[in-house]
Amino acid sequence: MTSNKVHLPQIKVPATYMRGGTSKGVFFSLTDLPQVAQVAGAARDALLLRVIGSPDPYGKQTDGMGGATSSTSKTVILSKSTQADHDVDYLFGQVAIDKAFVDWSGNCGNLSAAVGAFAIHAGLVDASRIPEKGIAVIRIWQTNISKTIIAHVPIINGEVQETGDFELDGVTFPAAEIGVDFIDPADKPKEGEPGMFPTGNLVDEISLPAGVFNNSPELDNSPEPRNSLEPKKIAATMINAGIPTIFVNAEDIGYRGDELQEAINGDVKALEMFESLRAIGAVKMGLIAHVDEAQSRQHTPKIAFVSPASSYTSSSGKLVEYSHIDFNVRALSMGKLHHAMMGTAAVAIGTAAVIPGTLVNLAANSGTLIKTESQADSVCFGHPSGTLKVGAAAEQVDGQWTVTKVSMSRSARILMEGWVRVPDES
Repeated sequence: MTSNKVHLPQIKVPATYMRGGTSKGVFFSLTDLPQVAQVAGAARDALLLRVIGSPDPYGKQTDGMGGATSSTSKTVILSKSTQADHDVDYLFGQVAIDKAFVDWSGNCGNLSAAVGAFAIHAGLVDASRIPEKGIAVIRIWQTNISKTIIAHVPIINGEVQETGDFELDGVTFPAAEIGVDFIDPADKPKEGEPGMFPTGNLVDEISLPAGVFNNSPELDNSPEPRNSLEPKKIAATMINAGIPTIFVNAEDIGYRGDELQEAINGDVKALEMFESLRAIGAVKMGLIAHVDEAQSRQHTPKIAFVSPASSYTSSSGKLVEYSHIDFNVRALSMGKLHHAMMGTAAVAIGTAAVIPGTLVNLAANSGTLIKTESQADSVCFGHPSGTLKVGAAAEQVDGQWTVTKVSMSRSARILMEGWVRVPDES
């Protein structure tokens, strides 16, 4: 039987393909989208899924712009800001690879570095705010999470400077440095509410069901073997700063903390364990009511494991020496170990690192990284592709910790611009 759908014409939509930090995605100006996709809903999701090439049961996104990884299956929609004292509104959509699903529950910190540059290219920023030479300070309203981001975009001859000598681990070629500030990335604590630690605790326990705990292969002969029939209690720091994130100790789940992607992403049992940790933690954080809902909220929370600093060889073959970092972190995104580090997770990492008593802080310099109740500090941590330095300013308000700003350096570059084409199924 022949379907008329095969005869559908294609529409073309103005779009820009950009790298931001260690991610890349398809960027749109809101008013360039088809009218029906200019508002949230099924039509917008369907358009973005088709643009990226999802759902793809082959897991390749061959028939779309996606790169078949969580870092490259992303979309961004920008518009002139509706918020006072902001230049642009930034909406981020994380597109699932093998499911017909766009997750709008969080931000992409890496692509945040590209937002200011795209906004200038697209004419969304008032010309009076763009110097002839110097740094354009672009005030971004992140609409997914209702937070402010400030991008410091280098300008030459009134245009965005994209090339430069700034090197970012996880990105092959150098480019111009873009400073990114995440302002008040955690909710301010309110009386009677837990603030950025949703459970009210710096460290909790997550109880993994019997049969889920998964030691690494080299520990198969340990007293607690793979597929243990006993429940396993795992210490966890759960924080909502930048993006909801769950941290556990690497050794508690049978890892060293210096693993690369191939050590985990091919281990089905390990991925099931991480997803179980994530789902149970999401319930504890109040993000979902039941673990079954985690499948419809894949982008958040993130799950990461930390360990004290140790030397290792990164995925590029570069030696990362323990003396150059404060601790190691490995994080998963959309069910897979990330090749570098998500920008929003880096916000959570930097925040947790400067708060005494969190698992991240304990992994960094044996918990002595911060000794005062209000302090701006920075940490340098190791990830699969190398290292990343993050600065965080944390303070206690009425006995509860909050963070006022987290800063890091990224880079961004336009890879292609023009139109994307999709079948007209309207």
